[in-house]
Amino acid sequence: MSQSKYPVTVGRGPYAGAVPGIADSAQKVLRNTYMLLSMTLLFSAVMAGVSMALNVPYGLSLVCSLVSLGLLWFVVPRTANSEAGIWVVFAVTGLLGFGLGPVLNMYLGRFANGGQIVMMAFGLTGAIFVGLSAYAVKTRRDFSFMRGMLFGGILLAFVLSIGMLVASMFGFYFQPLALGISAMFALLMCGLILYQTGEIVNGGETNYVLATVTLYVSIYNLFTSLLHLLGFASGEE
Repeated sequence: MSQSKYPVTVGRGPYAGAVPGIADSAQKVLRNTYMLLSMTLLFSAVMAGVSMALNVPYGLSLVCSLVSLGLLWFVVPRTANSEAGIWVVFAVTGLLGFGLGPVLNMYLGRFANGGQIVMMAFGLTGAIFVGLSAYAVKTRRDFSFMRGMLFGGILLAFVLSIGMLVASMFGFYFQPLALGISAMFALLMCGLILYQTGEIVNGGETNYVLATVTLYVSIYNLFTSLLHLLGFASGEE
């Protein structure tokens, strides 16, 4: 959600003018963001497949999430304006993908219709992302008014998630709150997709590394939140 400058994204590109009404520089950032996002999603899926094949324990998933969180907070902002930032993005998405493997194995092994739940969550995530992105690009609306609300909501949801994790370690699990957190994350990630895409289209975000990270995290959290909600809806969670 940062708006730092990234020199390689400025200027006229071979696809300039592809989207009427959007500045050439913004189109280049948008193209580079979607290209990098596609590659990181593919890499993340491969890492998830490797993790599932190795049947890694759930504890390793938590470690991967913590390491990727550290990279997101402390390394990505410092490398986003250099080529190293791209490799850091792959490190973050690879770790999150690898950590997703045990979660997917849990759904496939625990639920009778686990495969259907996973595919439904995947399909919904893809449809929501494409729909919201297309809306933001076509309308070119300014969603900057959502910035404060999104920041506050994500911080609150994150704190609640940490609290739930700590409570579960001591044997306390309040399902309605867990479902509420998942629903909150799903809605916030939809808002974040709109916000970030709008920032790119309107020239507020000129760094495709930061834009890619934001959109990837949105997709990742939307997918895991839908998994939880669909798992509950199946009546087996």
